[in-house]
Formats: sequence, C-alpha cells, structure tokens
Amino acid sequence: MRSSRRDSGRYLYLAVAIAIGVLVGLGTPALTQERSSQAVNLTAADIDRMMQEVSNWGRWGKDDQRGTINLITPAKRKEAAALVKAGISVSLSHNPSTEKTVDNPAPLELTFSPRRPGSPVALDTWKVAHHGFTFSHLDALCHWFYKGKMFNGFDEAEVTAQGCGKNGIEWMKEGLLTRGLLIDIPRLKRVPYLEPGTRITREDIEAWEKMARIKISSGDAVFVRTGRWGRRAVVGPFSVQQLTAGLHVSTVPFFKSRDIAVLGSDVGLDVTPFGVDGVVNPVHTLVITGMGVAVVDNADLESLAETAARLNRWEFMFSGAPIPVTGASGSLLNAIATF
Repeated sequence: MRSSRRDSGRYLYLAVAIAIGVLVGLGTPALTQERSSQAVNLTAADIDRMMQEVSNWGRWGKDDQRGTINLITPAKRKEAAALVKAGISVSLSHNPSTEKTVDNPAPLELTFSPRRPGSPVALDTWKVAHHGFTFSHLDALCHWFYKGKMFNGFDEAEVTAQGCGKNGIEWMKEGLLTRGLLIDIPRLKRVPYLEPGTRITREDIEAWEKMARIKISSGDAVFVRTGRWGRRAVVGPFSVQQLTAGLHVSTVPFFKSRDIAVLGSDVGLDVTPFGVDGVVNPVHTLVITGMGVAVVDNADLESLAETAARLNRWEFMFSGAPIPVTGASGSLLNAIATF
C-alpha cells in the first residue's frame, strides 16, 4: 500500500524525535520508562475492592444504560465548543486495514460488487470484527462483564445471539461531544514511544497534568498516548496482544475521582501483562463494568500529538458518534479533535 502524505510526515516527525530525544515542546527532566516487572502485582481481591470504590451503579437510576456520558451535559458541550480557536481538526482514527499482519489477524474484508459496463455506481460490502487491538472503535457498556454482571447490575444473560438486550451501543446514538485532553506519556518521558510492557501510573498522569498545565475534570474525554502507532511506523507490525504499554489498573480510582466521561488510548487501554493475578483486562473491567465509561480503543494519536505540540495546546473539542446498531457491543469510530 502506498504511504499517504500524512504518514510521510509522521515518519519524519518520528525520525527527528528519535534523533533529538523529543526535546521539542515542554521542558522537564527526563523520566524513565517503568517496565511491568518493576511494579507490584495486585490480586482479584484488590479488583473486588476497587469495583466497589469506583462503581457508578445506580448513580443515574436503576434503569440507566448511558453511564458516564450522563456527565456530558449541555453546559459541558458549550464549554467544549468554546475551545475551538484555530479551527484545526484532527482524526483520531487509524484507517481500517485489509492487510493481515501480526497485529491485525482478522483484517477488514472489503468486497466490491461486480459492476456492469456503463453502470454509474460502485457498491461495496464491509466485514469487520472491530473489537481487539487493531481497529479504532468505541465499546458499548455491554461489551464487558464482571462476575456475571455488566454496568449498572444488568445480568450477562441480557446478551444473546441476537445482541445486547441492555447497554447496547444505540444508547450512545446522540454522540459524544465534550472537552478532550491528550495525556502524552512518551513526551513526558522524552521518548518517541513507550516500549512494550511499560506501565502508565497515576504518578505519570499527575506529572503530565503539571507539565502541560491542564487538569482532568468532570465529563472530560481523556486520551492516553503510548506511541503504539508511532512505534509501528518505525519497527513495523508487532504483536500487541501479549505485550504492550498501557494503563495500569491502579490509575482507575484516579480517573473515578476526576469523574471522566470517556477514556481512550492508542492500544486497548490495559498494559499487558496486566499486573493482576486472576483478572483479564482489569482496566476495562473497572471502567466499563464498574464506572460505565465510554471507552475508545486503538485510537491513532500520532497526528493529535504533533498538532497539540505545535499549538502547545493539550485540550480540544472532542467529538465522535458510533453507528447505532441496536444491541451491538461496539462500533467503528472516527473521532475528531478540533482545536
């Protein structure tokens, strides 16, 4: 596949970043990358306790299926709209790939219908399994369970072969429009990207807030960059299923304390290995099932990081809307950051 002009610019940026150690932008002493083996592991009992601490079950009523997007109020949308100063928009979506690679084992299948000579139309069909570690997508609240329950206490039996009877993606049909924030951990640590297995901690998030002079607040959409797509541009496709940089579960109570509405990253949120004995994807477990957060996985944050650094602005208007298939557990998403 031919590289786009955008990709060429991205590769140039990465080359310069590697050469100069990402000295462009904010100045602060370099921080070292923390690998998974350097942090204390948690247990399933810790997750049980944290689930109680961060739970939003019943907060918006026993029948609520919207979760934290309830925090995106009309006032919050107006606040977000006021952030648009330069009129510059950046997509947070990585183009869905039809190429089978180690990090894309089930690529999008794009099939065109035969076109008769003289026909004025082109018709295509998509087949895509959007969950996983490849496609930029939005998780519905029925996507994740814990001990047989999904967000707000609905039983996992609500999910059948016909779809999600509760917490389906259609509950996000009106879209997400709120204040967005980029948490650029590679820039914080003066590296072009984090190495696989690096844990992002609460201390990292707080250090970025101080460095960037921003503060996460209620109803925000928070995007945490590991540099995954930037690393891929340098080293080629690599497996992110078993070893990837990401958020450690100890960050979840912090996000709860700030009352965020949306949490996204350029991977599947969780660091792998997870650092919790007996629990798979503990960050997903707590933020989706416990808090009811709208989660964006596999966002492409490279152009966003470049634009934010150039403008020296780490907040923006975030917007995005899923395809509202009733009962679906998620949707491909082309989210937009507008400065």
